[in-house]
Amino acid sequence: MSDTRLKIGMRIGTLLVVGSLAACAGLDGSGSLPADAPRTVGAERSRDRDHERLIAAFGGEARAPQAQRLLSDVTKRLIEASDRPDESFQITILNSSAVNAFALPNGRLYVTRGLLALANDTSEIAGVLSHEIAHVTLRHASQRSELQARSTLIKRVTENVLNDAKEAAAMQNQSRSTLASFSRSQELEADQAGVKVLARAGFDPYGASRFLAALGRSASGSDGSADMMASHPSTRERITLALQAARRASAPGVGEAGRIEYLSALEGLAYGDDPADGVVRGRRFIHSRLGVAFEAPEGFTLENTSQAVLGASADGSRRLLFDAADTPNGQSLEEVLRSTWNDTIEPGSLRTETMNGLPVATALSIGKEWSFRLSAIRIGNTTFRLIMAIRSGSGDLEGLFQRTLATVRQVQPEEAREIRPLRLEVVIAREGDTAQSLASRMAIDRPLDRFLLINGLDRNQALKVGERYKIAVE
Repeated sequence: MSDTRLKIGMRIGTLLVVGSLAACAGLDGSGSLPADAPRTVGAERSRDRDHERLIAAFGGEARAPQAQRLLSDVTKRLIEASDRPDESFQITILNSSAVNAFALPNGRLYVTRGLLALANDTSEIAGVLSHEIAHVTLRHASQRSELQARSTLIKRVTENVLNDAKEAAAMQNQSRSTLASFSRSQELEADQAGVKVLARAGFDPYGASRFLAALGRSASGSDGSADMMASHPSTRERITLALQAARRASAPGVGEAGRIEYLSALEGLAYGDDPADGVVRGRRFIHSRLGVAFEAPEGFTLENTSQAVLGASADGSRRLLFDAADTPNGQSLEEVLRSTWNDTIEPGSLRTETMNGLPVATALSIGKEWSFRLSAIRIGNTTFRLIMAIRSGSGDLEGLFQRTLATVRQVQPEEAREIRPLRLEVVIAREGDTAQSLASRMAIDRPLDRFLLINGLDRNQALKVGERYKIAVE
């Protein structure tokens, strides 16, 4: 949850919707110029602004010098092996845990640190970059079907991410940053061209299909990552065609995979939430900048999105939402709840009290299938909202709500300064190590699922003694 103040009226649907969506995309910030047009000073300045706005929309640039050097070297090799070796490309790592990559037609490439964490060797990340480079070298953004999209895409993306329009709120509540995708045929064309360049550059061409498989596992929802493939052709189809292209290019084991080199470059890379936007540690949520913390009930899993913290029990019958509200000066907490909740508040249920030294207003709303407990809590000049929902007959809403509300507290500056991001550490498996034992070292929710995902492992797959694996530690 960022410090952007929300301007949305809560409804039952807002609290109950949880989903995922994101896409790889080629963007052109010039708006009216085709990709092949000569560059002008005005266009260059516009592209620079677009670059800056995109970086801001995705949390800024990630500080990862080792990974940056590796990606720059990989990009150089791919360009030299492409059909347009004279073109210039520049790679930026975005400080986002979402899994995403995209390119601008002027040669700017972007990958998120979430995507870097998902890849497991140099050829896999080279496959991603080769695909994005292919979108640019094949001039996909200048094709007729993309003209209108590219003229408005930068503006729409950044407004959706940075502002509080209804569409933006819907996307951000689902923890996703949606970019317009290329057409199905363009995606498949970029896949095929990318695999060819991958092989020409000396990389293992099968790395592309391996990463697509990892992306498919990520899209299944095992870690809540944004699904980069959501509006692309089916992952299974892309894997099949990428494998066919790899077989035409080279026999297995011939190209360079670069696993050790890649994992070494990832050592120390930030993983998961940025503490500046709040962090989830198991059932606890702490936001250092806003100075607030709370703990979800036993059995809940939390997801920190850009506009709210969402929580749910395993069966989905109990849910919560926690966010910061945009409140006019002088607005009472009771008025906050009335303006927040567009559904009926039960008569006589609206009350004020003090909890943990903080002023609090609470209320009750009962629907046909769900019941809701609402609260507004003021810390300094910021008003937070904790809303809990429970399906009728699924438990004690009042007890659940009161126990959770009692954990909402102000975070002091000293505690805030001690919050550190999780970082990737590469460990070598020893005799007796298992996925479970290595995952147990990860200070994160669902550690086994996360460990399997970022290491490309199946649930019952044994570890190899002497092999390197990624874990996320504080």
